[in-house]
Amino acid sequence: MRMPLATASLLAIAISLAGCGEGKDKAAAPAPAPAAAPAAPAVTPAAPAPAAAAQTDDAAAKAVVANYANMVSAVFDDAEAGAKKLSTAVDAFLAKPNDETLKAAREAWIAARVPYMQSEVFRFGNTIIDDWEGQVNAWPLDEGLIDYVAKDYQHALGNPGATANIIANTEIQVGEDKVDVKEITSEKLASLNELGGSEANVATGYHAIEFLLWGQD
Repeated sequence: MRMPLATASLLAIAISLAGCGEGKDKAAAPAPAPAAAPAAPAVTPAAPAPAAAAQTDDAAAKAVVANYANMVSAVFDDAEAGAKKLSTAVDAFLAKPNDETLKAAREAWIAARVPYMQSEVFRFGNTIIDDWEGQVNAWPLDEGLIDYVAKDYQHALGNPGATANIIANTEIQVGEDKVDVKEITSEKLASLNELGGSEANVATGYHAIEFLLWGQD
């Protein structure tokens, strides 16, 4: 039988004092320790009604979704701002190509990558994001599709567009696809992605711009 802590402590003190008095005149017996009051039974809170619990869960779920949406929106706002600054820097370089404007464009590319890479986590489970991600961030790419490359360039095996060079030609042949590239537009570039069925054929996005700003890896 387990003894209440207060009672056990008092008994231990009484036993100790009794031991110290052996061989001497007997001291008056100590008064018996008062019995410890029984502990009050724990009060179990009443369970919430099912309807109230459901309302609480629904409100919590909506709060999580709202917070997630706000976070995604903020990240993509930052990514968009960085992309616009990069576009402005590239336009300045094209208008006045020199070492200074090239350096500014490269720095803008590096700065724009930071917020965009933070957005990559939102691709998973969000087809509305993943559907267009390849137009923005596809990699690796066969750089020879875009411009000239070294003769010993190692491209993806089986890619017929690996050295098509859309900048130097007015028409390119990639497998069975013949494409007029006399006029290069954003729509035309987007249509060249994965040309001939090869994922290495990438004509748009950060990595295509990276190649044009820094040259071949």
